Amino acid sequence: MSLNPLNRKPEANINHGYFVRIQLGLVVSMLLFVLIFKVNFSFEPSMDFEVVEREIVELEEIIQTEIIEAPPPPPRPPAPISVPDDIIMDDNLVDFDAFLDFDDAMASQPAPPPPPSDDEDEGEVFVIVEQMPELIGGMAELQRQIVYPEIARRAGIQGRVVVQFIIDEQGYVNDPFVVRSAGGGLDEAAIAAVQKVRFTPGMQRGRPVRVQYTLPVQFRLTQAD
Repeated sequence: MSLNPLNRKPEANINHGYFVRIQLGLVVSMLLFVLIFKVNFSFEPSMDFEVVEREIVELEEIIQTEIIEAPPPPPRPPAPISVPDDIIMDDNLVDFDAFLDFDDAMASQPAPPPPPSDDEDEGEVFVIVEQMPELIGGMAELQRQIVYPEIARRAGIQGRVVVQFIIDEQGYVNDPFVVRSAGGGLDEAAIAAVQKVRFTPGMQRGRPVRVQYTLPVQFRLTQAD
């Protein structure tokens, strides 16, 4: 039997070539694997660490202070109003007798004016005449007509009420009104008393005329005996 390789069968040659190719493929694969592994390590990023200094900022707590605005100054109080003859309250006064003061009324009437002219109207109201009106019965009559208000008695209210009115030609009181008040019901009591009395008419040149008259009425409580 001849050992010449040329005399081998074709099947044997094919098998031999197959194994050679497999071995070459393995070698090439190994080389590629080694090459890829080295390339990956060569491109691995540097792992150098840099120490960064951080600036420390301290936060200081700020205490908020409340700003209190000063309140506006209070409004200026109104100027005091002059109130004549304030009401006097006295708990020690228990007597409720009323006294009327006519001295001021008589003293306040000025002297009569000069005689008027002849063309004066008969309905004219005079302030000053030759003969001033006079209260019939005097102070006692007006005191008899006065009724001290019960509320004013209990509260001890006193004072002076000034009443102005017109005395007509027959001596009657017309249109009374209060020009200075005392309160506590004394105003109404003074007007009611004045309306009940009668005067002698004022005389001007021998005839009665209408006269404007002002009468202060003093209400006063005295201590009981």
